[in-house]
This record gives sequence, structure tokens and C-alpha cells, in this order.
Amino acid sequence: MDWTIWAGFGAGLLISTVTAPVGVSGAVFLLPVQLSVLGVPSPAVTPTNLLFNVVAGPGALWRYRRDGALRGGLARRLVTWTLPGVITGAVIRVFALPGPDVFRILVAALLLPLGTWLGWRTLRPARHRLGAAEPSPPALAALALTVGVVGGIYGIGGGSLLGPVLAARGMPMARVAPATLAATFTTSIAGAAAYAALAQASSGPVAPDWWLGLACGLGGLIGGYLGARLQPHLPETALRFLLGTLAATLGTMYASQTLY
Repeated sequence: MDWTIWAGFGAGLLISTVTAPVGVSGAVFLLPVQLSVLGVPSPAVTPTNLLFNVVAGPGALWRYRRDGALRGGLARRLVTWTLPGVITGAVIRVFALPGPDVFRILVAALLLPLGTWLGWRTLRPARHRLGAAEPSPPALAALALTVGVVGGIYGIGGGSLLGPVLAARGMPMARVAPATLAATFTTSIAGAAAYAALAQASSGPVAPDWWLGLACGLGGLIGGYLGARLQPHLPETALRFLLGTLAATLGTMYASQTLY
């Protein structure tokens, strides 16, 4: 068996174990691995990432549902608005925006300061207000729709963007993580289907790398379950600091890629 299949499985397992407790599928960190190490071409890397989310998602979601963490309407509201966004993003990606530079700039500009701020405020618990209400319905709709478009363009699902924004408002991670993973899973199904359909109308490498996506996803399925199982046993401060660190690391990574 090709070494990339085993490498993809291992990468999906490791990344999902670390990111599932904070509501991030891990696809956004898998993206540079696929491009730089596994050699997946662009834009095929986007639907391959979405395929990873589809296969990996049920592991963490099943565990969160079993623990009762998916109760409430936040997940439903996020899904409602990210779903049309991801389909729109897929169309934009195939026909209007094949290059990664704009995405890297936007992600770096958003996540680097947001992750740094979230980590800093987490280390100052006396001044950090936890248990805050979710954004107003119009603000949540605008946020989820925008994240859906970005996720559809670059195959990141959206949890890596939604999670830090909602956590920065003071919402508890036990509520944020299951909801953002549910939105990521649902929109990834729609995005993968959209790319499969768009592949029929494009001559470029639009279809996913099926075997690699499945291998990464199987690793993520196991890792996501393990990460979700660990989440209730991790303190809120550690989870918030982990999310801030992941966001800042991702922002720094994309900023350096843009500059060099």
C-alpha cells in the first residue's frame, strides 16, 4: 500500500485527537499536510479535506451526543446558515478563485490576533467573562454564512473559525465544541457533494483523492472519538488556551506562507 495512505491515516488520527475537544475537525491543519507532504493538487485538496470531515465527523459527534452535549439550538442555527454558504464557496472555488493566497491572508488576519487575544484572556480568568450568551440571531447568521463560504472555498469545514469567535465572546467550550463540529460535519457533506457535481463541469483536478481522503478520515474518526471523550475531563481554562494556541499557530503558519 502506498505510504501516503498510512501517512494520511496517522495525520488524521493525531490531528483530530488534539482538535476535537475544542470543536475543530482538524481539516484546516490537515490542509498543509496534504499540499506539502502528501502532494494533493489544488483545487482537489479542498474536496479531499471535505471528504476527511465527512468520514471523521461521526466519531466525535457520536461521543458528544452520547454525553448529551449536543442539546440546545446552537448547532441547528449554525448548520442552517453555514449550509448555503459552503455550496456558494464551492462554486467560487472552482470557477473564480483557484489560488490560495487570498485565503491565507484572510485566515492569518483573523486567527492570529484572535488566537493571541483568546490565549491572553484565558490566562487572566478574573477578567474573563464566561457563560456569555450567543450572538444575536442576525449576527450569528452573518457569521455562520461567511464561515460557510470560506469553508466551501478552502475545505476547512468552519469550526476553526467559528470556535475561536464564539469562545472569544465567553461561551463555554462544552457548548461551543459540539455545535461547531456538527456544523462542520453537515456542511462538509454538502460541500463534498457540490464538488463531486462541479467536477463534471471542470477539466481541472476538482474531484477528491478518494483513497487518501478516506484514509485521513478513518484516522480522524478514531481521533475525534478519543478527543471528544477526553473533553469533559479537561478544565475549561486548558480547552480555551488550546483553542487560542491552535488559532494563533494557524494564523502564523499562513502568514509565513504568504510572506515567503
